[in-house]
Amino acid sequence: MSEYQYYEFQALDRPLTREEQEQLRAISTRARITATSFTNTYNWGDLSGNPRRMVERHFDAHLYVTNWGTHRLMFRLPRQALALPTAKPYCLDHHVDAWTTRTHLLLDLTSEDEGGDWIEGADDSLAALIGVRDELATGDLRPLYLAWLSALAAWELEDDEEEKYRTCPEPPVPAGLSELTAPQRALVDFLRVDGDLLAVAAQASPAAPEKSAGPTKKELAPLIAALPQGEKDALLLRLALGPEPRFRTELLYRLRGTAAPATVPGRRSAAQLLDAAHSRRTERRQRVEHERAAARAQHLTSLASEAESAWQQIEAHIATKKTNAYDQAVALIAELRDAYAHTGRSTDFQKRLVNLRERYQRRPGLIHRLDLHGLR
Repeated sequence: MSEYQYYEFQALDRPLTREEQEQLRAISTRARITATSFTNTYNWGDLSGNPRRMVERHFDAHLYVTNWGTHRLMFRLPRQALALPTAKPYCLDHHVDAWTTRTHLLLDLTSEDEGGDWIEGADDSLAALIGVRDELATGDLRPLYLAWLSALAAWELEDDEEEKYRTCPEPPVPAGLSELTAPQRALVDFLRVDGDLLAVAAQASPAAPEKSAGPTKKELAPLIAALPQGEKDALLLRLALGPEPRFRTELLYRLRGTAAPATVPGRRSAAQLLDAAHSRRTERRQRVEHERAAARAQHLTSLASEAESAWQQIEAHIATKKTNAYDQAVALIAELRDAYAHTGRSTDFQKRLVNLRERYQRRPGLIHRLDLHGLR
């Protein structure tokens, strides 16, 4: 399999200037560059620019996918939309990182899985994930907690020092982990969040608050009146210079986002979460195995009750003298062996099998297949 790397960057809050596009062209002569995006696929070589620097300077979202298992997602938000002290508790090892520039907060979320399956031709794009940025900007911390869970599972695989897990505290638990949005479900898939770990974590998550129909004129008027005059002038200037896709979202957050996000204190350690997820996973597998065994037993009981009809099907398959029909006959004989054994009639089966082998001893193709399946 050839090497595959996919890079996508999106500018959301403002378009790139002509000069900025020319600067990006110097990074890659093959990339598709527009006023709002930079995309490129590499089957050999690599991007010459630093993705972190590119996001710091030009872009609001970045996605990176490789066929050796790397999934990386970066977001840039205005500093007033998400504070660094709020994001830091969710940072873990190199899988979740947060830092600030003079004007923005940046998040870097990474998942590595060298043993995972990669689907050639998959729809690698930011489209399903871009909504996560708006959610973070409006105070929804579920994406950060999901990224922490992904990092925790990866951290467990990389480091077996039990003491670290016992002393690593759970970050604040956001409300609504049991009812994720569509972008958050896409994030779970992209970061490979373990389903059992998420289910255990969600047990401590309160229900998400009901969404209101939207702010009313009566609610917004006093909030706008309370803004400093200089800030009002700056907002009007931005509006006059041209439309910004997420200007309304940012403005509403600045007007109403002073309340703390809906979270409860994290009270569990990493070790407790991992142990609980392991127990849940074990119980789920045992339940699945039990259900599978029960279904198998029911199937064998039913087949044993219809054994004569099955033997007739076997004779019909053999009569065709076709290799694929021989395969079907032998598969059904093997099933009958198990059905007879399940109902305590193995001796009866053995007699039927000996008789069948004697009658068709001059069919080497059939006899060979019976031998391969231990039907002697």
